[in-house]
Amino acid sequence: MTLSDELIRVLLADDHAVVRAGLKAVIANARDMLVVGEASSGPEAVAMAERLKPTVVVMDLSIGEVDGGQATKLLIEKGIPTRVLILTMHPEEEYLVPMLEAGASGFLPKTAADAELLDAIRAVARGDIFVRAQAARILAKGYQRKDPMQEERSRYERLTERERDVLRLTAHGYSAPEIGSQLFISPKTVDTYKQRIQDKLGLSHRHEYVQFALRLGLLQA
Repeated sequence: MTLSDELIRVLLADDHAVVRAGLKAVIANARDMLVVGEASSGPEAVAMAERLKPTVVVMDLSIGEVDGGQATKLLIEKGIPTRVLILTMHPEEEYLVPMLEAGASGFLPKTAADAELLDAIRAVARGDIFVRAQAARILAKGYQRKDPMQEERSRYERLTERERDVLRLTAHGYSAPEIGSQLFISPKTVDTYKQRIQDKLGLSHRHEYVQFALRLGLLQA
């Protein structure tokens, strides 16, 4: 194993070059880390992560039209083997739980970056969830008041627009040829979308589609 194999490979994603330079300077003091790239937008961060396969992406939440939360979801949907540490000026009270639910592995305010950034990156890199000790109460409260349907809504939101169309039409009782006719795709392609829905949601029979759609309000009882 080479030295580079042992290093934590870090991708910095922030739309301010000055901020990236500051983070890079902090990481330069860590002998077990290497900054492998810098991105200034969400789409650029996703593309670079797909190409560079960093261990950790340090992601600003407010990074443009495709924000850090959306970029994190895209990384997960694409199956890119990296972990995301959200580093932001936004308050933990408002964003901590949503970002963890979006797939982030850690959340750190920029005000604490000088003191805790390296520890946060190491924790996320080894597969742990990183939040500040003072944020534990926020995390607990967030999950206590969590909508019991939130998990299913989050799973539904991971579907593509076309997969949602197929789910809805199947729940309404349309056959694969009928769905294909409405969506201008072949019945075989409809079956491919159904397989993807099964992989993502575990739905295989029409009655399961109906029950799922009713629970999320996609159909009227």
